[in-house]
Amino acid sequence: MSHHACPACRRGTLATPRRLFALAVLAALLGGLVPTAEAARPVDAVRPADTTAPASPTLTLKLEGSDGPKSLSSALKIVILMTVLSLAPAILMLLTSFTRIVIVLGFLRQAIGANQAPANQILVGLAVFLTMVIMAPTFTRINRDAVQPLLNEEIGQREALEKAQAPLKEFMLRQVREKDIALFLDLTQTPVPGSPEELPMLVVVPSFVIGELKTAFQMGFVLFLPFLIIDMVVASVLMSMGMMMLPPVLISLPFKILLFVLVDGWFLVVKSLVQSFQ
Repeated sequence: MSHHACPACRRGTLATPRRLFALAVLAALLGGLVPTAEAARPVDAVRPADTTAPASPTLTLKLEGSDGPKSLSSALKIVILMTVLSLAPAILMLLTSFTRIVIVLGFLRQAIGANQAPANQILVGLAVFLTMVIMAPTFTRINRDAVQPLLNEEIGQREALEKAQAPLKEFMLRQVREKDIALFLDLTQTPVPGSPEELPMLVVVPSFVIGELKTAFQMGFVLFLPFLIIDMVVASVLMSMGMMMLPPVLISLPFKILLFVLVDGWFLVVKSLVQSFQ
């Protein structure tokens, strides 16, 4: 074989390194593009789909700080307070002077003939504040003898309840009638105690309520009389004049309001209501 190669063989020999270099550059470029494409692919497409169902929400209630009897006692006091607040309307209506006051004020408005004057909210608000005035000594005793010692942990809950009942029972017993007490002693089959202070609240409370209803209706009847007389006089005058088509209430209402204002009716009614409990 000749020592000098032909030109075609020499070109083939020189082209082989060039081809190898081009293949190496192409492989490097492809190797750089493959991670880039993998990175550009969305995460959701790479990760497998989560087929597990989502966990349902839960609610956990726990009493914190209940490390001892004092903490449980505080929680129990809160429960008792919420119970008393829920029963506050019944206590206000059945164990205080509120019942008599609100019924008398309702009779007074009806006797005057002004159906919506004053409004129900005003009458109820006035009755509440008059109740606070009348019951102030009783509430003061309850706070001094029962509430404050209980909060200061000087007495137990049972003793505090007994001390709170005593002033209320004393107030109610001043208003009840003996026949009402006898009635509910018979209905509840309770033996007659030795003293009124030993009467159970199951007997005292309903006796007090029906006594208050009776007294309130009596006061309402007395309030109706002067306004009834005005209505009868106005109706007689209208009939004598032949004006039978004119409602007598329309004419008598201004006269009843004038009479009530001239005698300072609100002062007299409120004074009579407060003094009726003394």
